[in-house]
Amino acid sequence: MKVGHHPCYNAEDSCRYGRIHLPVASRCNLACVFCNRRYACLNESRPGVTCELLTPEEACASVGKALAAMPNLTVAGIAGPGDPLANPHETFETFRLVRRQYPDLLLCLATNGLALPDAVATLLSLGVRHITVTVNAVNPVVGARIYRFVQDGEQRLSGEEGAELLLERQRMGVRSLSAAGLLVKINTVVVPGLNDEHVADIAKEVASWGAYVMNCIPLIPVAGTPLAGMRPPTRSLMDIIRREAGSFLRQMTHCSRCRADAVGFLAHSTVVKAL
Repeated sequence: MKVGHHPCYNAEDSCRYGRIHLPVASRCNLACVFCNRRYACLNESRPGVTCELLTPEEACASVGKALAAMPNLTVAGIAGPGDPLANPHETFETFRLVRRQYPDLLLCLATNGLALPDAVATLLSLGVRHITVTVNAVNPVVGARIYRFVQDGEQRLSGEEGAELLLERQRMGVRSLSAAGLLVKINTVVVPGLNDEHVADIAKEVASWGAYVMNCIPLIPVAGTPLAGMRPPTRSLMDIIRREAGSFLRQMTHCSRCRADAVGFLAHSTVVKAL
């Protein structure tokens, strides 16, 4: 497996190579207790936020503008503001256009994994080689505290039933991707009192699926969500969690919790609309 010049997978490259997130995916198939997706927002730096939604054609044009301004941009990714695989036409068409126009760029996708098993073959055919799967629980009892519902086509599941379905899809998807030689990063949002004592179990389990690296992300309390008033985990707690999880899987520690329209280096990002 080759990391390539991907700033998320290699800390040394995070200040040398840039990435662009293309906000083409508006819909989501999960309702997480910590998530509130907003559009037309310039003032928040967190996942699920974008200034605007782009069509695949607009997204490809943005890549060209970004490359003109930043020749050392190496990654084009789709990470929302919803789930890319809940928006298959927009996501796959964007990747097709970018691959055709800029074949040297690394293609990257971030997903919750619910629709991942059915998308593996298409992602491989499009040349996507780096995929992030957000796994916040590997026990349905814990997952039921985090996911308000799981939308699987016309079927809406809640509680442990929904969490179990999501977990099975994540397991299948990550195993398939890893077997195909793709680099899979696992994102885990650490929520005090919900899954903070469960993260090491997540690391152990996803390592058995073939995951390459894990990114433990401290909760960002967001207005309009059930966790709006919760305190995020402290830095010392995150250090402990990463150390324990690191016993099972290498840890990413330089994440900047990117917006869905971020472009630039991880530490110094602008937004797509500004290009």
